Amino acid sequence: MTWTGWLIFILVIQVIHFAGTWKLYTKAGRNAWEAAVPVYNAVVLMKIINRPWWWTILLFVPIVNLIMFPVVWVETIRSFGRNSTADTALVLLTLGLYIYYINYTQDVTYIEDRSLKPRTATGEWVSSILFAVVAATIVHTYFMQPFTIPTSSLEKTLLVGDFLFVSKYHYGARTPMTPISFPMVHDTIPVVKVKSYLPKPQLPYFRFPGFQKIERNDIVVFNWPVDTVNAFQQYGDGKYYYKPIDKKSNYVKRCVGVPGDSIAVKDGFVFINGKQNTLPSRAKLQFAHQVITSRPINLQYVMERYDVTDMGVINQQGTAYIMHMTSETAERIKNLPDILQVQRVQGEVGQWSQTTFPANPNYQWNNDQFGPIYIPEAGKTVAITPESIPFYKRIIEVYEGSELGVENSITQSGTQVLLNGSPITEYTFKMNYYWMMGDNRNNSEDARTWGYVPENHIVGKPVFVWMSWNSNAKGLTNKIRWERLFTTVGGEGNPVSYFKYFLILLIGWFAFNYFRKRKKSAKK
Repeated sequence: MTWTGWLIFILVIQVIHFAGTWKLYTKAGRNAWEAAVPVYNAVVLMKIINRPWWWTILLFVPIVNLIMFPVVWVETIRSFGRNSTADTALVLLTLGLYIYYINYTQDVTYIEDRSLKPRTATGEWVSSILFAVVAATIVHTYFMQPFTIPTSSLEKTLLVGDFLFVSKYHYGARTPMTPISFPMVHDTIPVVKVKSYLPKPQLPYFRFPGFQKIERNDIVVFNWPVDTVNAFQQYGDGKYYYKPIDKKSNYVKRCVGVPGDSIAVKDGFVFINGKQNTLPSRAKLQFAHQVITSRPINLQYVMERYDVTDMGVINQQGTAYIMHMTSETAERIKNLPDILQVQRVQGEVGQWSQTTFPANPNYQWNNDQFGPIYIPEAGKTVAITPESIPFYKRIIEVYEGSELGVENSITQSGTQVLLNGSPITEYTFKMNYYWMMGDNRNNSEDARTWGYVPENHIVGKPVFVWMSWNSNAKGLTNKIRWERLFTTVGGEGNPVSYFKYFLILLIGWFAFNYFRKRKKSAKK
């Protein structure tokens, strides 16, 4: 839905509100016209129901408002003496339309000094839980979101089993685009395993200003751009579902190319504008190596003892392996007993992998030998030819087409490229795009497979590891990676754990509260 469509929708809601409440406004000593003025009518209603004016803001916060509207409906009828369980159920089941019945058919009296304290312990619990959910949803949506590392694509910097806090405000919080959604979950409601949202309506893309831009080598969380039509495997029904942008699967990769860059990969190393990319000290590149041994080896022992990221057996005798590891680790492995050969495995120049972007035989590329390609920048124009269109077709048709409410279709007639049936020789980009790659170069499905990441798919920046869980370790205490608790994601050198300082602050806080309460009790 466009901004114009949403404006019309909001005006319709205002008309519905006015028609259903104007008599109640007058019975509360207000003017009938006050029920008709957008936003102002909500401020007045907060005064009528004896709630703070800032509740009005919550009514316009997507997802949060799904909680707040039912609360306001209930508060409204209770302000006019309708406190029964039946009244509450009816106003909720009719989505607020029960207020029409009260407005036009019931002779109700406004209770100006109504007590806001819940009448039962259950009511108090419900009220507390509702506003805890509202506060948590605001934090989750606009400030900080928890995230788990599921794969080894950024191994050494982020480990499988790391639990992160992802900052939404560094790059600017993106407002929800799917307004009818279960709070604080992504695309699936846990346990019941059903879709957590309705795909329509959709809000236009909007992002609040951030205090920094995405820079080269930043680790970024984003919505997987090609996850537009994908099966929800956990449903097990075999059907396919459309995923809105903000409900696409969350991915985390390193941004190695920013808008305007020219990117190439040579022997697995990234070159930006002709110069090899220099990674931060915490980043460790891993490559696939073939390891030949004289007899089978203990895979678990080798992975843990020699810091091998991933490995697998590739022959029936159990004497040939593929190991994903750093070059330093490969040198150490060479010196082990029973190791006959350690050789890096990589694609050669001109060796075409059909799964490599842009999946076109004119570009004989693979994960190790790739590009160069241009990273599109908003406002910049590129030439459109039969040779260049494989790179930009999805951008024009999907990212700047259907996902923005525009029906774009790219076709070719001979040597001519057509946009919606008309010849096109150049195209100006509407958005910025980024190139995301994993540090585990031969075991990472990244931009080399599916291409560019549009700016409206950016979720946030990982800033903090609060927990790290090694599922392969034995014993509860060994499963927790204590040295990674409360460590920062960025920075130089080895991560430093601030867990002990957190415990000191926590103990200090509880002690302060304990003595404060004792002091209050002594005064009484």
